[in-house]
Amino acid sequence: MTKKIVIEPVTRLEGHGKVTILLNDKGNVDRTRLHVTQLRGFEKFSEGRLFSEMPMITPRICGICPVSHHLASAKACDAILGVQLTPTAEKLRRLLHMAQYVQSHALHFFHLASPDLLLGMDADPAIRNVFGVIAEYPELATKGVMLRAFGQKIIEMLGKKRVHPNAAIPGGMNHALTPANRDTILSQVDGVLADCKAALDLCKGFCAKNADLVKNFADFNSGYLGLVDGKGNVEYYDGKLRLKDSNGITLEDDIEPKDYLSIIEEMVEDWSYLKFPYYKKFGYPAGMYRVGPLARVNVADGCTTPIANKELKEFKKMGKNSILHGSLYYHYARLIELVNCAEELKALVDDESICGTDIWINAKPANEQGVGVIEAPRGTLIHHYWVDENGKIIKANLIVATGHNNLAMNRAAHEVAKAFIKNGKVTEGILNRVEVAIRCYDPCLSCASHALGHMPLEINIYNADGSLLQTIRN
Repeated sequence: MTKKIVIEPVTRLEGHGKVTILLNDKGNVDRTRLHVTQLRGFEKFSEGRLFSEMPMITPRICGICPVSHHLASAKACDAILGVQLTPTAEKLRRLLHMAQYVQSHALHFFHLASPDLLLGMDADPAIRNVFGVIAEYPELATKGVMLRAFGQKIIEMLGKKRVHPNAAIPGGMNHALTPANRDTILSQVDGVLADCKAALDLCKGFCAKNADLVKNFADFNSGYLGLVDGKGNVEYYDGKLRLKDSNGITLEDDIEPKDYLSIIEEMVEDWSYLKFPYYKKFGYPAGMYRVGPLARVNVADGCTTPIANKELKEFKKMGKNSILHGSLYYHYARLIELVNCAEELKALVDDESICGTDIWINAKPANEQGVGVIEAPRGTLIHHYWVDENGKIIKANLIVATGHNNLAMNRAAHEVAKAFIKNGKVTEGILNRVEVAIRCYDPCLSCASHALGHMPLEINIYNADGSLLQTIRN
């Protein structure tokens, strides 16, 4: 008989989800699914709002990555206005973005991922958490806290709040960076960069010591999508879309972000509120691709900063055709990005012009729609708004990073479950490995904004003796 295993909730990630694993009559894995159980509805209830409100509405999707939605939304609004930002305004947005990367990547690695890597996937759950890391590696835990605090402080400088900042507005920014705040950042950034490099070295050591595990854990072929600049380097705030296949062959390149629908379509399943984007030329589900740190370094030729670029070149040497597929490599790639973003942040504040006050362009709507695309810490984030003649939202479409990775996360969970569950033998450590596979992608399930169509609602009414009286379906 078929046996079902349920992991609920999936822990150490943002939002609510569960995993169901079906075993066949021999006790081996037949099917694994990641269910996103939240329905947020941001796209629907944005309709009728003025587009200028969206940079303040959409960050409420998430308390972990509000800056990402804030900036993607502002970029979509810039497109509706048809304006080009002033140089200082763009630098300030990039600074805000890099600060978000530092705090987000530090949060994920030190607080969410490191317990599995440092304490072991089979460790007692009572200690396999951030408190266990603090007890065993207090200096390392302190670095994680301080890195996150550094990023959040910059967000507060520019947006008056560490969470849900009020900084980017259609046409620019509403706060300049003061010279005093710039000096504060400059006084700390070298130490921050050193801590980022130490975290990367730690992860590299783990990967070298556990090479077979890292290479084979949730290892499967897929496409990879990310933004690159004009020289093919990793680009976080602006750039063109590039898609590569599992062999490193470029399928799409130099795609304007506004043309994302030319390569991406979305599917909905009746068992999850999170959409399933896919590469339209390959169809569903064959068009599975991944986004995020591993995808960005897989599609890019290099980084724009010296330390990160050297690390990226070393990383790519481990892969066939410079492509790596194992899901645990996400952590390695994430920490290369942590160094990259710290370097970029330092370069931004080294430039005195970042304290300029020419930071906003006043304009009226010039276009009926606008698309804003950035690379959020978790991957490519798309905001697309259609407006009427009064600037009210007619329709909004959001494709969040976790959505892009939906097919891949389901595949990763299945591959790990299939590899470790044999003959019906299941341990807590094995189930934790399934969660580890999902955590590699640092999913933000709260960003699961909606599912196209309708997810069936089923209510079963039982008698006191447990017999089914009635089933109601919507």
